[in-house]
Amino acid sequence: MDTPTGKPLDQRKVLIVGIANEHSIAYGCARAFRELGAELAITYLNDKAKAYVEPLAQELGASLLLPLDVSKPGQLEAAFDAIRATWGRLDVAVHSIAFAPKEDLQGGLLNSSPEGFSIAMDISCHSFIRMARLAAPLMDDGGALFAMSYLGASRVVPNYDLMGPVKAALEASCRYLAHELGPKRIRVHPISPGPLKTRAASGLKDFDLLLNEAAERAPIGELVDIMDVGYTCAFLSTPYARRMTGNTIFVDGGVSIIG
Repeated sequence: MDTPTGKPLDQRKVLIVGIANEHSIAYGCARAFRELGAELAITYLNDKAKAYVEPLAQELGASLLLPLDVSKPGQLEAAFDAIRATWGRLDVAVHSIAFAPKEDLQGGLLNSSPEGFSIAMDISCHSFIRMARLAAPLMDDGGALFAMSYLGASRVVPNYDLMGPVKAALEASCRYLAHELGPKRIRVHPISPGPLKTRAASGLKDFDLLLNEAAERAPIGELVDIMDVGYTCAFLSTPYARRMTGNTIFVDGGVSIIG
């Protein structure tokens, strides 16, 4: 039996999808949830990624370390089967994965290929819907689902290109899922961090310029970090945020309020 520690998320079971290394937004989320008392299930993309993720999972005392490539049929279902067998329930799931082929990501929206657009939409958006479908039956006492978006979903951000429409679809999906899952007391949050130096973001053209511009425009005068995102998700998973769902939450130092 778990021993309560008096922390806000004691005994909560949390799935974290998307850790690639210690710079990942998902890692910041994992650290924040663990700090607040949650138990963790952490996934890794493949054997190469496992070498980087496994030490982080051990550091955090994760109960489960599971392979998960959402592009491979059956892997998402297998991960949830393992969660069901180990915990019997789930309280929170964090989806922090996105992908587009480099040639489509850097070639402008006008020149994106049907295949590249489809891949980006499936991995970055529809996999969250599939995750929600599998998570919901394990959330008998309610729960929270998180997906990572970006300002480019609602405004034109130079060089974000293909991922803008994809993230817009992700945010819309979160709103519709919040509506569908609300009666089950499952809350759904699209989180929109400011630009962060992650491996995924490094694939964007002129990303360093984007970082510098964000730091200059932010009312607080500095960039956010992965722990800022993690603490926001952790807070939204507590009873203190029990009436919040469906709205995009910006964690960007105020950049999104600047025209």
